[in-house]
Amino acid sequence: MASLFSGHILIRNNSDQDELDTEAELSHRLDNRLVLLFFGAGLCPQCQAFAPVLRDFFVRLTDEFYVLRAAQLALVYVSQDPTEEQQDLFLRDMPKKWLFLPFEDDLRRDLGRQFSVERLPTVVVLKPGGDVLTRDATDEIRRLGPACFANWQEAAEVLDRSFLQPEDLDDPAPRSLTEPLRRRKYRLEPTARGARGPAGGDNSGAESGAEGLF
Repeated sequence: MASLFSGHILIRNNSDQDELDTEAELSHRLDNRLVLLFFGAGLCPQCQAFAPVLRDFFVRLTDEFYVLRAAQLALVYVSQDPTEEQQDLFLRDMPKKWLFLPFEDDLRRDLGRQFSVERLPTVVVLKPGGDVLTRDATDEIRRLGPACFANWQEAAEVLDRSFLQPEDLDDPAPRSLTEPLRRRKYRLEPTARGARGPAGGDNSGAESGAEGLF
């Protein structure tokens, strides 16, 4: 997964704005995790309404106040804000564990084209290898909340090896009776630059169009 951002810098949304600028740092934060790419903008009314939902979703999965062990989940905010000041203002109330690209990095636009983003907000869910699991999970996150993660984890076969006995590492047993159904629902598709595909969720609401952004 770190290869998606190879040669680029990711910044942590904490007070020090720590930079992840080496392959080792990127791998530590992104590998063996489901990665959410959140395409949004602070001035977008639909993004303003969705941001608290996504913030609560992320915190309840990664904050030790709610869980014994943080989920194998990372989120990268791919800003479509017109100015750096608006980007900073939007991120001010977002979780400190969120990552984001520097405003001047053109990868913000390139990722929108690569993943065929057509509206804001959009949350692209990537499996650890970089394949697209869900092209837009905004509606699913609204409806199901943190329960989404268990579905994605099984479909993407994200394996938490620390909970397995040594003899089970190479041939883990199925994790639930519903795993085959979830794997059928989330059909994995390789990421193709410039390829367009259907959104992963039913977003028939009034999301803002992203035409012309990328």
